[in-house]
Amino acid sequence: MNISTATIVLLIVGALIIISLGIYAGKLISQLKTQRERQAREQEALKKGQHKHDIKVTESVLIIVRAMKEEQCDFSEGCWRLSVLLDSLKTTSGLSEQFPAIFELYNQIKHMQILDSRKALTKKDRMKQDFERMKAETALYDDINKDLTLLLQHAQERLSVLKSA
Repeated sequence: MNISTATIVLLIVGALIIISLGIYAGKLISQLKTQRERQAREQEALKKGQHKHDIKVTESVLIIVRAMKEEQCDFSEGCWRLSVLLDSLKTTSGLSEQFPAIFELYNQIKHMQILDSRKALTKKDRMKQDFERMKAETALYDDINKDLTLLLQHAQERLSVLKSA
């Protein structure tokens, strides 16, 4: 069998193309592996960050709940703080359904002025907001106390789980 020079050149060019494509595919596979490893490290770092955040938030929740139960913190301020903290948890959801009275009070008072904005109100407007806040606190008092007991237990259990993980 007589192989022509053109056939040999085509075989060599074809072999070079196949080798080049193989090297390129190997490079892409290596880049993909590196990217997946980096993404896994980033995901792990994110989980660790969320874990630390949730421990800190849960510890704060416990402090506020205890202060509310010992009447060192009024219900309005406590529910406001608890609602914001519980909403910020990264690894837990559905807490507004578990502790509805806490979130209900927050929803009833979140439109009210605080800090410097409150100071800027007229005395009449401050008294009006105070009356509205006290009325909401009174209506939800028993339910909030029940939620606080459940939240205290939930937060203690959750903190135990978070610290052991």
